[in-house]
Amino acid sequence: MNNKIVVGITQGDSNGISYEVIIKALADIRILEICTPVIYGSTKILGVYKKQMTDIENFSVNVINSAKDAHPRRVNIINCVPDNLVIEPGKQTADGTKGAILALEEAVKDLKNGYIQAVVTAPFNKSEVNKEGFKFCGHTEFFTKEFGAKDSLMFLISDTLKVGLVTNHIPIADVSKSINTNLIVEKLTIMADSLKKDFAILRPKIAILALNPHSGDQGLIGNEEESIIKPALKDASDKGMLVFGPYSPDGFFAGELLTKFDAVLAMYHDQGLIPFKTLAFESGVNFTAGLPVVRTSPDHGTAYDLVGKNSANAASMTAAIYAACDIYRNRINYDILRANPLSVETPSSDK
Repeated sequence: MNNKIVVGITQGDSNGISYEVIIKALADIRILEICTPVIYGSTKILGVYKKQMTDIENFSVNVINSAKDAHPRRVNIINCVPDNLVIEPGKQTADGTKGAILALEEAVKDLKNGYIQAVVTAPFNKSEVNKEGFKFCGHTEFFTKEFGAKDSLMFLISDTLKVGLVTNHIPIADVSKSINTNLIVEKLTIMADSLKKDFAILRPKIAILALNPHSGDQGLIGNEEESIIKPALKDASDKGMLVFGPYSPDGFFAGELLTKFDAVLAMYHDQGLIPFKTLAFESGVNFTAGLPVVRTSPDHGTAYDLVGKNSANAASMTAAIYAACDIYRNRINYDILRANPLSVETPSSDK
């Protein structure tokens, strides 16, 4: 009987670096010690990219019709992307995107049915998928809707840094009018709950960043800190959360202040992702917190410019697989601990 976590891995854009990083990550046999991987994609496309990777030896896949049939000691693949889709490595095409959508839909169906316990999504081209009728700004918004969550948190995680976002994929011009006190409190709540349940931190300490330069300079260059963010901090604090700020983002990530917190909440996409990718790019993982299921992804895009060069770094894909397994196990332990506080060793923060 297979007691290992079954992790679904979607192929992403057929023309990007997804297959390269998936093959490189799964070629490390240590992966098979912690989980049973199931690729949602195409053996034909996998074969095309595998031929370009002459340094990868003894890598093979077990073809299955259903995740229920996954071999616990093999890399498995479900052929859910038809062979008639044209592969054009390194190019943005409709067929490359169709493959990404088909793989994603099949994996989500199996996740809902409980055939896999977690999913790792390889990247697709956001512009192209919308042309194909995918009515979401990204995976985060799609999974939030598919699994009926009221809200979720785009949470960038690594061993040393965790950064969440109040707003995700929206234009900079819309950020200020999109944030409000209730939204910030909701994101703080999701983050605090995730840190406890998904990362075994009993009393997480969260820093929140300001929206404006110099935290608004007491209203001189913006009043969102006074009118929106500080009231949200008070509300969250009254609810028992350990939240602090708002901190000026230009200096927060450069000093020792960062080390005093378990996670950071940024106001918008680039405010959080630029420092995160600078400090943790190779090991960074994109995790959707607040869902009833576990979904992670590598912290990079399709990287068409790297396709065919066998130079893509698989560290983020590997980290995403490990993170999915760790989070799934932490959730099980959390539920056991809540049901019977004496049944497992009490986890604690090292902060």
